[in-house]
Amino acid sequence: MIMKPFSSSSRSRERFLEAILQSAIEYAIISMDLDGLVTTWNEGARRILGWDEAEIIGKPAAVIFTQEDLQAGILQREMTAALAEGHGNDERWHVRKDGSLFWASGQMMALTSDDGEVEGFVKILRDRTEQRENEERQRVLMHELSHRMKNTLAVVQAITSQSFRNASSLEEAEQSISARINAYSKAHDILLQQNWLGTTMGTIVEATAINLGLQTSGRFKASGPDVELSPQAALCFSLVLHELVTNANKYGALSEDTGTVEIEWSVRDKAGAPSLNFTWQEVGGPAVETPTKKGFGTRLVSSSLSAFGEVSLDYAPTGLILRLDAPLQKLQYKNCSDAEE
Repeated sequence: MIMKPFSSSSRSRERFLEAILQSAIEYAIISMDLDGLVTTWNEGARRILGWDEAEIIGKPAAVIFTQEDLQAGILQREMTAALAEGHGNDERWHVRKDGSLFWASGQMMALTSDDGEVEGFVKILRDRTEQRENEERQRVLMHELSHRMKNTLAVVQAITSQSFRNASSLEEAEQSISARINAYSKAHDILLQQNWLGTTMGTIVEATAINLGLQTSGRFKASGPDVELSPQAALCFSLVLHELVTNANKYGALSEDTGTVEIEWSVRDKAGAPSLNFTWQEVGGPAVETPTKKGFGTRLVSSSLSAFGEVSLDYAPTGLILRLDAPLQKLQYKNCSDAEE
């Protein structure tokens, strides 16, 4: 009479615990004996790891560990920690039935009998792959942001110091700094709109014309195919074109009503690899003379573009001609040394 209700209560409790175990589908709950053989395997373990209960019971729980971790004795360490400290923390890659890896977070604990004897272990883990990947992406983004900020500050610092060094007055320095930083900022805006994946030569040339009020001028002509530029190359060309147009307005073809600027670029095969041929040519302006010393703009143009290929500046009497011959591969990844001192 006494044992019957006790047995009924015990069975109800077992069913209740089994229901909880199987309903925890976001967690893999695995128990094993002292030899590390699987004794229970819940629905969450099946969903996360891929093995059905029938094919994993009695098999070594070691199959869910990577070979590197098994060789390093990680499973044994977790068991030892569970016995000594009550639990062994688990933050590592694990292996699914199909051989794919996932990042797991969880613990291993010792299972004891009513009299305190250790009977086995229970391992509870959760798939945290997406969270880890998000954290890794965040880390990479922060690193990239830091890198870009340092590069930008370096360029701004060089622009500022060189503009002051070459200016004849504070007012002139202020105007030069403002114009150069504005051109650099506009290029950043373009790149941000493209998720910092780069942009085209045509877009940079058009932005330069708009920034300097030349978009409707028949004296500023540009033509060429769609050529993709890396972010670094796009920033370089933005600064270079700004300097060239500014110089043309002050001293070159655009300083007289009859002068024009012609920009052309094309892609040709050179030694079995595509190469960009870029030309800036001024015509119809005042007679040109070779400068006796190089200013900041000239140094910026030469140093920036030479990071990508061969640069030539021809101070022809009829107008300045700049040519660049650069492998397209370099225009996709080469860092820019704009505004070098």
